[in-house]
Parts: sequence; C-alpha cells; structure tokens
Amino acid sequence: MKHKNSKINVKILSISISILLITIVINLFVRSSSPVTLQIEENEKSFEQSYGIFALPIPKELDFAGEVVPLNKFYVRESFDREILVNTYWQSQTLLLIKRANRYFPIIEPILKEQNLPDDFKYLALIESGFLQRAVSPSGATGIWQFMKDTAKEYGLEVSNEIDERYHLEKSTVAACKYLKKAYQKYGTWTLAAAAYNAGMGGIDKQISIQKENNYYNLLFNEETSRYVFRILAIKQILSSPEKYGFHLKKEDLYQPIPYYIVEVSDSINNWAEFAKTHKVNYKELKDMNPWLRETSLTNKAKKSYFIKIPK
Repeated sequence: MKHKNSKINVKILSISISILLITIVINLFVRSSSPVTLQIEENEKSFEQSYGIFALPIPKELDFAGEVVPLNKFYVRESFDREILVNTYWQSQTLLLIKRANRYFPIIEPILKEQNLPDDFKYLALIESGFLQRAVSPSGATGIWQFMKDTAKEYGLEVSNEIDERYHLEKSTVAACKYLKKAYQKYGTWTLAAAAYNAGMGGIDKQISIQKENNYYNLLFNEETSRYVFRILAIKQILSSPEKYGFHLKKEDLYQPIPYYIVEVSDSINNWAEFAKTHKVNYKELKDMNPWLRETSLTNKAKKSYFIKIPK
C-alpha cells in the first residue's frame, strides 16, 4: 500500500513540474513578444548606439588677452584638457554660467573697455563667482569679483555695516580693473596679472623668486592657482562656441538684463522697505538690484550721494 502511494506521489510531482515548466516557457514567450517589452529592448538598443562620452579636441591655437598659450608643452595641453572636460561635462553648472553671462557681460564689457583692459577678463569674473552677486568664499572674499575687505578698501570701495561696495557690480569692476592694471605693470603679462588676482601679488613674487621663472605656464603653483588661467580659457572657449560643446540655448533661455532707473539718495533712509514701496517695488526687488545695501536702513551722516537702481 505504501509502495503504491509512493508511485502516485511521484507521478503527481512529475506532472506538477511539467506544468510549471510549461508555464515558465509560455510566460517567457509572451513577455518577449509583448509590445512593452519589445519597446524597452528597442530603447535600450537605441541608447547603446547613440549615447557616448567623448574626449574633446584641443584647439590648435589659444590665447588669453592676446597672449599665446603654449599648447606645444604637454603639461599646458593636459591642464587645458582637464578644464575643458570638467566644464563641458558639468552641464548644469555651465548652462547656468551661459545664462547668467547674458545678463552681466553687457554691464562688465563697456567698463573693461573704458578702463583699457582686455575683454577676456570678463571670464575671470565669471569663474570667480559664477555671477552670483552675493557670493562669499570661505576666506571671506565677496561679490562677483570676490574682493577681500582690506583689498576692497585699498582700491576705493566702501565697506561698512550699512554699505558694502564689493557687491556693487559697476564699482567693484572698476576696482578689479585697477588691481589688474597694477599687476600688469608689475609683471608685464596679462596672464600673470590674472594669476595674481587669485594668488595675490605677494604669492606670485614668492614663486618667481624661488623658481627663477616669470612665465605663468612654466611656474609651479598650488592646485588652485595652477588651474586658474586654464579655467578661464576653458570657459572662454565654451562660451565663444557653446554649440560646439553641446550647449544649445534659445534666446528666451538666457537671463536678460533687468531694466531699471536711478534714484539718487543723499540723506538718511529710515526704512528701505518703505522706500521700496514708495517706488512701487518690494524690499526683495530693491535689495536684489542693490545688494551692496547691507542693512534695513541708511544712516548716511556724511550726506554722501548713493545711486539706487529701481527695477522698471
């Protein structure tokens, strides 16, 4: 009796396994032939065929402020290669830089021209702050041109609790021009002047003395200063030909300059929010247009004239 039951159990198990195998085969067939599965497989195949990460060609010639970049040196080529790759494939950041540049370049360019500085220095401002008006570095450098407090005062900017002209785009651009022209007079090249903006003239002097060399591309600096000019070159290259590097923006994608009119203030202001309402804007709009106004009021005991931008 036990033997007979065993035979029955074996037969039942065998039938169950057969049914399971048939079910699996049917499911696999249905899945492989379903429209959804076929579409997924087609998409995967298309992705594999179209998606790729590519090395980028190095231009045959490069210059910064009219000064030739010695791309024949392997370490110069590789330094530029690093920065062009980083800035091309960090797409979100570079897209934002392109968008913001459309707003701020038209303000900076005429000042550079008026101050007899090469136009390429607008890219220096861009890599310094990303054109974020309220940018502050860990060391305390502030504004689009990233001035330290003492340096800002040395080059004619007012820095106090109520007014901080490091945040004043036009005035800080003029101050930066003064610094860069002084560095150019000292070193004789715009490239070293740019490096001095990062390392300070004292830092450049020290390395020139140690290394007995006065060419930026032949000097060994710390990581930040070694990359500095190459970052400027990479951003210049991309913004000069964005489509070439895969950045496609329509005119409406770009951040436009904000129209405004000027109101002169030569007295104290008890409350900037009330001042804003008087001119039919809100406090946020007023401060966004004038980030150099640091407090909610202005004492102005000296009766100094300040020119306030009011967005239209």
